[in-house]
Amino acid sequence: MKLRTTDISIPFEHIWLSGELVHAPDVDGLAVVLRPAGSPFAQSRDLRVARELQRAGFATLLINLLTAYEEARDPDARFNVPQMANRVVAVLDWVGHQPPLAGLGVGLVSSDTASGAAIRAGWKAGDRVSAIVCRAGRPDLAGLMPLNTLAVPLRMVVGSDDPQAGMIRQACEHLRCPHDWHVLDGASDEFREPGAIERFGELAAAWLREKLPVPGPAEQRIHDGTAAGSAPGGTADQSPPAHPL
Repeated sequence: MKLRTTDISIPFEHIWLSGELVHAPDVDGLAVVLRPAGSPFAQSRDLRVARELQRAGFATLLINLLTAYEEARDPDARFNVPQMANRVVAVLDWVGHQPPLAGLGVGLVSSDTASGAAIRAGWKAGDRVSAIVCRAGRPDLAGLMPLNTLAVPLRMVVGSDDPQAGMIRQACEHLRCPHDWHVLDGASDEFREPGAIERFGELAAAWLREKLPVPGPAEQRIHDGTAAGSAPGGTADQSPPAHPL
């Protein structure tokens, strides 16, 4: 499977959300990896998660839910979960208009406060999401109604040394959707320990493979390898994507 990397920008109201799309015609589905940040992807644990998902056969869309300016101006911006959830829904809208991604099942992979945003977005746009995987974080910030009425299957992965594991467990007790709970021995809340992030990637890929629909032949057709509006080097046109990628 030959993967192509494309830098993209997705418009939302008056801002642009930066992202990295890694795709091939024969992928098993699309994993949207959500970051409650505006900082560069390089060296981030989210990027390492995306690479694990790619190795497992999935296309990935790594997306910042904040701009660099928002992150620098307001350290608490990442706690505005309703706003970030609306941005996730906008990303799902964008995905739905991209012919290279048509027909692919979509899963959300999240951490930190983006876990709350993923649950809230799945509650609002569950017809466009087939699975959610949370790397601990703050699912409680999704709100009681989204937790109670979410229909999208959810996998929660926490570290055995996460001091917030009890609070996360309490939030997950409100779930009525299909869900499961995994504890990684020796892992902290940030999964910095050797091998922890890779193990999370394996658990995320397994859940997506189980829950995402299998792409049919029409969705696995071979494209020309260059998304419309992209430069030969893989950098997307920065104008608003009124037309498909």
